[in-house]
Amino acid sequence: MELPIVFLKDYEGNSDGKNITIENVPEGPFCLAKAGGIGDTGGRHPYGNLVAFMATDDVKHLLFATTRATRKYVNISENPRVAMVIDNRSNQEADFHQAAAVTATGVAKEVQGSEKETLLRLYLLKHPYLKDFVSSPNCALLRMDVTTYYVVRQFQNVMELHIKK
Repeated sequence: MELPIVFLKDYEGNSDGKNITIENVPEGPFCLAKAGGIGDTGGRHPYGNLVAFMATDDVKHLLFATTRATRKYVNISENPRVAMVIDNRSNQEADFHQAAAVTATGVAKEVQGSEKETLLRLYLLKHPYLKDFVSSPNCALLRMDVTTYYVVRQFQNVMELHIKK
């Protein structure tokens, strides 16, 4: 499968004229991480949660699950604009020199029907231990449609990666 091309900008927003894929980002935590922090803006203030996620093969979408009775679900239903932070920190001193983080921004919505069945099978390949949780009728599978990835390495090297539609 061909991965989407993303447009690269440096931390000051200057284009270097190169197109790269997310997999070309060195030291990226993207594929190995199992959990990320999801941030939403429902209610009167920002809200964050830890979620088990997975990326689709084309990296255009991030999948995560939650029950419909959570503040997270209600907030995203009211305002679907979200951000997810994924990192490779180990809580060691070396993180200050070697850690990398990716912040994905986009819009999340619950998937239903045959699309849910297909994406749920993929999700469970990465998180088989969550089968009972995601199979519950109260659980929703959400798909985040990513517009931009912000990649930060060594706390100061920042790249913007824009997903082409």
